[in-house]
Amino acid sequence: MPNRSALLIRWFLLGVLLCGVAGRAAAASPMAIIDSEIAAHPQQTGIHILDTGEQALRARAWLADHAQRSIEVQYFIWSTDNIGILATEALLRAAERGVKVRVIVVDLLIDAPDKSLLALAKHPNVDIRIYNPQHHVGTPFYKRALNVVTDFRGVNQRMHDKTFIVDGQVAITGGRNMADEYFDYDREYTFRDRDALVMGEAVKTMRANFDTFWASKLAVPVESLYDGWGLMQKNVKVGDAEVQQIYRELHAYADKPENFAPAVRAAIDATPTAFERLAREMAWGRVEFIHDTPGKNGKRWSLGGGGKSSAALARLVSGARESIVIQSPYLVLSDNAKALFKAAIARGVKVRILTNSLASTDNMQAFSGYRSQRKSLLKMGLDIREYKPDPANRAMLLSRANPPATPPVFALHAKSMVVDDKIAFIGTFNFDPRSENLNTEVGVIVHHAGLAQQLQGMIETDMRPENSWSAADEPDQYVPLTKRGQVRLWQLLPLKPVL
Repeated sequence: MPNRSALLIRWFLLGVLLCGVAGRAAAASPMAIIDSEIAAHPQQTGIHILDTGEQALRARAWLADHAQRSIEVQYFIWSTDNIGILATEALLRAAERGVKVRVIVVDLLIDAPDKSLLALAKHPNVDIRIYNPQHHVGTPFYKRALNVVTDFRGVNQRMHDKTFIVDGQVAITGGRNMADEYFDYDREYTFRDRDALVMGEAVKTMRANFDTFWASKLAVPVESLYDGWGLMQKNVKVGDAEVQQIYRELHAYADKPENFAPAVRAAIDATPTAFERLAREMAWGRVEFIHDTPGKNGKRWSLGGGGKSSAALARLVSGARESIVIQSPYLVLSDNAKALFKAAIARGVKVRILTNSLASTDNMQAFSGYRSQRKSLLKMGLDIREYKPDPANRAMLLSRANPPATPPVFALHAKSMVVDDKIAFIGTFNFDPRSENLNTEVGVIVHHAGLAQQLQGMIETDMRPENSWSAADEPDQYVPLTKRGQVRLWQLLPLKPVL
């Protein structure tokens, strides 16, 4: 069970609910804020950048607590840490007041106990489906090994989508998964990440994409994964009494009053109109929601094939005339991607990219792919910066109550791009072969110069010398020899297609 300090997060999940509508005219219908903004901007989409973990957490909290009809959720990682448990409890509370909740989560990276997962799926207003269940949920270890042998591409194909859709009108998409480190609450290691709050027209496409995944044969109901017999499938049962006990434990965990702290109370009291302010600060205009189809592409045996999201971003790069600014945690360019950037540089486009350093990365395998081509990318003319594990702006990004005495190591996880100072992308796509060819991805392309320049300013701040190193200055020198040796060993392996 997470410690006492971690439980404080609960108040960010309930903050706006407890005070956001007190004493205001909108109290009778909080979602009227969203309705009025959408009505004022017909056929348009509003976007607001959620650049800190606190902003992203509060936005999700408000939406979960004020949903009236439906919540649809897709995530790549859903942990049983503090954030994961509290997010689950928030969805359960929504279901208990009559909201229809549908969840699709990737099989590989969900670590909920079997009975807990099954108990949640048994709620009459909750449906849970597992995407591509070949690794974990309902799959014994010997079947996992067989899957790797018989369907290597399949076991490497994942749903990397991250969407949170409420009442078919407002949504969040971007880099964050449901785990402590994505909301600045892991006290040792946390991600510098980014989401977009989306309202209006593009949400229709987001919901249609969710429905496509929901109907896919790759999205399998939890119940059917636990009703098997024999060696190839688990058989798990949970009785009504156990179901109710699991619900009670979730609620009890979320409701311990002894964990209120003055700093958290103050933060709640200071944000009675937080979501209303976000809604009124939206940038409205034309927004494309890009996405892949379930399974990514029609390839069965090879690890290539591309996808709709890859093609959409390639068109952005091909259309650039002056500048491209990219933030991506992993940078492993395929031959096709290299050709796109070479062509852009040849026509005079300045390309700047911020990625993780060896000192900050959470993925040694992906970094090994980047390290193998770093010199050639610099020679191409790319201006590459590598994120520091202790950037100077870390304190600003960790603007929350009860920060740890020793700040956590920071790693880049935001996936963003700005083209020609006027087109912005925020989503889940990493610039690597896995996102290009294997994982399904989503994101928003925003045709709004003001928002694009705002996003570019955020990325350029992270690129400053106090926050990042120049890749040309050999930043690997700042890590121990043992870690450098480890990444060299990974470089010897033929991993590029799955990085």
